[in-house]
Amino acid sequence: MSRRTSPRPALCPCGLPTPYEACCGRLHGGVAAPTPEALMRSRYTAFVRLDEPYLLRTWHPATRPARLDLDPGTRWTGLEVLATGDGTAFHSAGTVTFRASYRGGAIHELSRFARVEGAWVYVDGDFLD
Repeated sequence: MSRRTSPRPALCPCGLPTPYEACCGRLHGGVAAPTPEALMRSRYTAFVRLDEPYLLRTWHPATRPARLDLDPGTRWTGLEVLATGDGTAFHSAGTVTFRASYRGGAIHELSRFARVEGAWVYVDGDFLD
């Protein structure tokens, strides 16, 4: 008699060794990101999953575009968090420097985050390199 094993849940695209549902899936479902890094990772995953509503919802109202033009042909291949600054429970702003790779290139950015009504949101960023 053979034992059936359930397939392992897919790891989250954000790079942490956690299944999507227990990682960025929670944030996409409405749980507030505890840090700018967690928000940035969840936003990367939202780009992978083409989740425009989440990206817009987690963008600062002063810099949020009216809509996004996500390319379903982009194949995201990995995320590296290179540095973080501030962004603890005692801060109202924070930064995350990251490299997001896609087939054919990469985005290297210093992103700025702020708290709006207690929740972390993406403000803007500077491309590096």
